[in-house]
Amino acid sequence: MQNAIEIRGLSKSFPGFQLGPLDLSVPSGAIYGLVGPNGAGKTTTLDLIFGLGLPQAGEIRVLGCDHMKDEVAMKQAAAYVSPQTSYVPWKYVRRAVRFIGAFYPDWDQDYCDDLLKRFRIDPDAKIATLSLGNNIKLGLVLALARRPRVLIMDEPTIGLDPLSKKDLFAELLALMRDQNHTVLISSHNLTDLERFTDHIGVIHEGRLLLEGRTDHLLETHRQVSFSLDGAPPPGARVIERDGDRQRVLTESADEYRESLAGCGAKGISVKPVTLEELFTALVE
Repeated sequence: MQNAIEIRGLSKSFPGFQLGPLDLSVPSGAIYGLVGPNGAGKTTTLDLIFGLGLPQAGEIRVLGCDHMKDEVAMKQAAAYVSPQTSYVPWKYVRRAVRFIGAFYPDWDQDYCDDLLKRFRIDPDAKIATLSLGNNIKLGLVLALARRPRVLIMDEPTIGLDPLSKKDLFAELLALMRDQNHTVLISSHNLTDLERFTDHIGVIHEGRLLLEGRTDHLLETHRQVSFSLDGAPPPGARVIERDGDRQRVLTESADEYRESLAGCGAKGISVKPVTLEELFTALVE
């Protein structure tokens, strides 16, 4: 499967923080969730994809376009929604819609008007008076009305009430009805991402710890609990220890169970993991 977004060897240094070298692949037609703790490098990565900052090394391609050399073509085909984007200079929602829509030949004004109604945004509202949630919804409207082939979103559910969040995911699923659209979404809401995404990447301290299909990652990783004096056998990450009772994360539950039995472990139990449990085990 061709990748809609390919990142290879991406590096960017800041005082006290180093992003990368980072390799990341978002398959075409995927809904890819990028998760990580605060300060892990999620926003920096998304900003660099869209040319907001210069990498010190590496390559970024979106739909085969170099994100710097083919910047115009890339930005015609891709949209970026960020809580940091301000539309205040246009003063009113209607002016922002008219200005931004003029740049895109495929702009769908009827769809835009429908989205404004669905997200309960008054076209005549002053942008400076919009709440954080409504400002994010305005950004979503301006992005979705273009029906972009690649939609990149940084924390799009911040400030959204449950109804608006439901509307957001409904629109994203509608966008994804064919395989010509791809979504890359960064969010702290792991429950939503587990239900909504089909690919996940976990980033921590500027490095990608793992990525893959959401269902495959949750299927292959297991929590194993047991009682054992001393250190557990290799092949797992210790999550919790209380006396001789231990809990670990492993990708090879059957083999690890055999190793534990060979070490004399007692009370062995295996259970699936949620995305939140997998994430917590990897970054703690």
